[in-house]
Parts: sequence; structure tokens; C-alpha cells
Amino acid sequence: MPKQIGDLEKKWYVLHTYSGYEDNVSRNLKQRIESMGMEDKIFSVLVPKEKKIKIKNGKRKTVEERIFPGYVLVQMIVTDDSWYVVRNTPNVTGFIGSGTIPTPISEEEIKTLQKRMGVSEPKYKIDVVVGEAIKIIDGPFKDFDGKVNDIDPDRGKIKVLVSVFGRETPVELDFLQIKKI
Repeated sequence: MPKQIGDLEKKWYVLHTYSGYEDNVSRNLKQRIESMGMEDKIFSVLVPKEKKIKIKNGKRKTVEERIFPGYVLVQMIVTDDSWYVVRNTPNVTGFIGSGTIPTPISEEEIKTLQKRMGVSEPKYKIDVVVGEAIKIIDGPFKDFDGKVNDIDPDRGKIKVLVSVFGRETPVELDFLQIKKI
């Protein structure tokens, strides 16, 4: 166990957890902070998540995904007792740092992460251009090849010219239904 560590400033630290247990660790740690009266040393517990758009059964869904699976962030002042409370929370495998001494992460990193988490609507990542050849990977035209005819970045839609019975047919698709060839 470390001796009085750090400069008694509140900083953000990274905990390593068993993957899939991040929310469980967050919940347990919050209960332990309360039951052990650690509110003056351990301030915030954060499981970084971001919203992503997925297509399931042809429907667009916004899902929350962990940005760093297996990690939980904790804002705390590291002392012997606060270190002990966090370290001995079930499913916590340790702090990120050298040996037993946790290494704080910078304010810039936290701000960047909070910005990334704070995006209420996920942005569409459209990495094709008009005229580019694509393959349709979902929907009624799955496995057809086509050419990008028009891109609507605000709606995340793409018009694709698909050759059906020897004729170019325009089809509107979600950008998640295609991939570059």
C-alpha cells in the first residue's frame, strides 16, 4: 500500500476493471464512497461512453458504447485510505500508474473526453465521394454494387445508382448500408 501519495490535489485517475464490469464498478464504488464517508476524498466516478449509430434489422438505432472498455475514471485525492477504498472495490484490478502509485491524467485529456461524451447526436462519418464505387451491405439491395450519385450528410443518406436489369436505378440508402469497394 502506498504511503501518502500525490500532492493532495483532486485529480482524475484511471481504474482498470474486468471488461463488462465498468457500470458495476461505478455503482459499487459510489456505494462504498457513501458508506465509508469518503465524499471529501473521492468526488466523481465516470464510465466514458459515446453515442454511435448502428443499423439493426434495417432500422437506424442510436446506441451508447463504452469508449474505453475495461476502464473507469475516478476524480479523487489519493491518500492511503481513499486508495484502499477504490483499490478494494469488487472487479477493480488496479490503477493505471507505475507500481502501486496511480498516475493522474491531464485536465486536457478529461476535457477532450467530456466533449466526446457530451455530443448528444452522433455525427455521421461519411467517407465516400460522389462517383465512387460502393458495395451495398444491408437492405433489399444487399450484395449489389453501385456508384455514389448524391450525399446528404445532414440526414446520413446516400443516393446510389444500382444496375438492375441493365438499367441504372437510383436507390436512397443509409450511409451505414454501404461500404467502399
